[in-house]
Amino acid sequence: MIYKKGLYLKFPPDIVDKPIVYKLVKDYDLIFNILKATITPGKEGIMIMELEGTPEKVKNGLEYLKKIGVEVRPLEQQIIKNEEVCIHCGSCTAVCPTSALYVDRESFKILFDPQKCTACEFCVAVCITKAMEVHVESSTKKIL
Repeated sequence: MIYKKGLYLKFPPDIVDKPIVYKLVKDYDLIFNILKATITPGKEGIMIMELEGTPEKVKNGLEYLKKIGVEVRPLEQQIIKNEEVCIHCGSCTAVCPTSALYVDRESFKILFDPQKCTACEFCVAVCITKAMEVHVESSTKKIL
């Protein structure tokens, strides 16, 4: 059985320059997809990622992260389309790599399927009305 979970990781300044994701792959046999990262040497780091592997391997990898001082929280909702602000120009559909944003051929309105969204934020960058919004929410719920 494969387990896949979106995570919010917060790195303390003293470990942001360590090969932490490399160790998750090499030592814990995990697959990762970094959705967003803001990491500056000597300062706190934030990473939003998907982690995939067997439940036991994910559990061991998360224990490693916590042991070295990384704050780990499950990721909740990521991107939201504000229908009141959207003018249905279609700019977002041109940059969406997963087709989470697409044109309804009957109404010519832009539709959003959050299940396909990987929170790459390309749509946020190109939206002229700022209808595409980033909502990074993490919780204190237990991950596994």
